[in-house]
Amino acid sequence: MASETEIRPFNAASFYAFLKEGRFMGVRCRENGNIYAEARPIDPVSHSSDMEWHELSGRATLSTFTCISVAPASLEAKGYGRNNPYCTGIVTLEEGPRISARIAGVDAANPQNIRTGMALRLDLGEFDPEEPGLVFRPA
Repeated sequence: MASETEIRPFNAASFYAFLKEGRFMGVRCRENGNIYAEARPIDPVSHSSDMEWHELSGRATLSTFTCISVAPASLEAKGYGRNNPYCTGIVTLEEGPRISARIAGVDAANPQNIRTGMALRLDLGEFDPEEPGLVFRPA
């Protein structure tokens, strides 16, 4: 009998349900081993639909970033804005895929102190089911 993990559809709802459960899940193509951070039912390289859920470590490096002073309402409610910017970036996961995420635990008011290549770790404690999005912190 297939486990619940194996029968969940490869979509954003399942991805966020896993995060809510404290699990960072991507997908892996059984045909060629390619791993993707975003849930997808078909491998874009091989066009295979032989996909499986794959647990990701949550370890990453910062590839690029930007610091933003104009925050959406959800981040304004958390105190971000003109006088308290936030950082967002592209992180490269230990498994290879890249994904966008908010970068917490850095001084976004002084971006010259933030370094690409820095080690990061997924912070599931920052996950908000009402405003889903990934948050990484310096490791």
